Amino acid sequence: MRVKDDVSWGTIMAGHAYTGNFHEVLNLFGYMQTENVKINKVSAVSALLGAGEMQDLDKGKEIHDYIIQERMDSDVMVATSLMTMYAKCGELEKTKELFGDIHERDLIAWSAVISAFAQSGHPNEALSVFRDMQHENLPPNNVTLVSVLPACGELMSKLTGKSIHCYAVKTDTDYDLSTGTALVSMYAKCLLFPYALGVFNKMPYKEVVTWNALINGYSQASRSHDALEMFLMMRLSRLQPDPGTMVGVLPACTVLSDIHHGTYIHGQVIKYGHGSDRHVANALIDFYSKCGELPSSEFLFNNSSFHKDEISWNTMITGYVQNECAKEAISTFSDMMRLSPFQPNSVTIATILPAVSSLTLLKEGMGIHTYIIKKGFLSNTLVINSMIDMYGKCGRLDMSDLLFHEMKNRDTVSWNVMLAACSVNGSAELALSVFSRMEEENEIHIDSLSFISILSACRHAGMVEEGRNMFWNVMQKKYQLSPCVQHYACMVDLLGRAGLFDETMDLINNEMPMEPDGAVWGALLGASRMHFNVELAELALKNLTNREAGNPAHYVELSNIYSQSGRWDDAGKARGRMHFTGLKKSPGCSWVEEGIMSCL
Repeated sequence: MRVKDDVSWGTIMAGHAYTGNFHEVLNLFGYMQTENVKINKVSAVSALLGAGEMQDLDKGKEIHDYIIQERMDSDVMVATSLMTMYAKCGELEKTKELFGDIHERDLIAWSAVISAFAQSGHPNEALSVFRDMQHENLPPNNVTLVSVLPACGELMSKLTGKSIHCYAVKTDTDYDLSTGTALVSMYAKCLLFPYALGVFNKMPYKEVVTWNALINGYSQASRSHDALEMFLMMRLSRLQPDPGTMVGVLPACTVLSDIHHGTYIHGQVIKYGHGSDRHVANALIDFYSKCGELPSSEFLFNNSSFHKDEISWNTMITGYVQNECAKEAISTFSDMMRLSPFQPNSVTIATILPAVSSLTLLKEGMGIHTYIIKKGFLSNTLVINSMIDMYGKCGRLDMSDLLFHEMKNRDTVSWNVMLAACSVNGSAELALSVFSRMEEENEIHIDSLSFISILSACRHAGMVEEGRNMFWNVMQKKYQLSPCVQHYACMVDLLGRAGLFDETMDLINNEMPMEPDGAVWGALLGASRMHFNVELAELALKNLTNREAGNPAHYVELSNIYSQSGRWDDAGKARGRMHFTGLKKSPGCSWVEEGIMSCL
């Protein structure tokens, strides 16, 4: 199609912006400049939206220069879009500077900058500007209230939200559609659902967006049944759901693993033509993958017409990782690097590294490490925690230790991941040293996960006294933490390996407040084999087969114990029981994967 005038260009750009295809919006803006096509305000606003969503500050500055050249910067809509773009790119001072350049700050200008901060994820700044506006004795109007209420919701600022509600009541705007909807959303985000329902029920007229506010509020508060019930009530009211409705209710189905209602909602998505909306598509991909329906996620990701963004790629990669499809996750990550205009962000990196760890792909992990340095993610705690874990599981404890020591902002997860790296590499002394330093950090919360790693390290190193001290004195007496079954499994393994079977059985029979699980009996079985203790091996196997009757490894283990003790007849019977029940031991194998991620 030949596009001849600026109106047509503006319409096309606005359409791409509406569907989330911001990369194409910026491409069209560049093409218009190259072809000397006049760029009107609609095109400029769409281009600024694209730059903001892509967080492309350089492109945003280029658009800003053009706007100044064409003298469009005095237009309120353009000025608001400029402030929003800079705010979304993290340039808060520039946003404030633009606001300061407005000589006559009327109510529109104040509302615009509040909206810019609120929409770009800076609620504190939005509320700060709102307070400055109050000091100027400017009474807020409906637009101002609708702009500032989302900031109250994000910060769960209940008192400020309620005071704004009181002002809306005084000015008789509380049941106006936009203000009422903003109030419902604010109260829902503050978890004040009786207030949210009070406003909702008194509104004389409700639109889809009003219902969406409650549905989203319930979903975000993990009140999934309420979110689903509200959606079904909305359908009974004969209102047609929009993409925002679908994005709100699908996470509720995901949490509930409710395939029935989830597929019904998918049908509604198709019926009303929302399948090309990227937010809806992302929610569907997430829903199916978390419900174990990975083929449906793959089909949506590979065959749908929606424009993928970083969230789309991250959601698919996460789906593979959660469903233990590490190779597919890495392949998708590679495709993202090669084929997507969006490069992996910190969330992508933190998501893909567990897949690399599970396959012990050290070469690929080091390639990702190079990418992290190149992109400046070394200050991201989530990313570095994942890197420490990856190197630990790939046998490079030295790299885990180096990254840990170079970290500027360690959280509890950082310490626990480092402890786990020590544990998996059998370095108990380093684990105890790390734990000692962890205790010196006043702001770090030591939890039960910390002790699982410490006890695991002690059992691998055979450090019985240290393990006992950690379990009885440090964990339970000093930190008042109650052991879970995993802690007991570690202690059974530690004591059993040392041949302290009386103490081991006393722990199982008299100390454990819960029923021993397969890990506890498995630890006892392994220790029994090490010390040729047939009696305890039989006890462990009896309990294991009651819980895991389909696992042939237990019979093989018992057969080996009988053989080592010279009880050949019993060894044959144990093998015979395995064959009688139709079980077959899978042969062990090892393999090396090469070239999975050659793009790095």
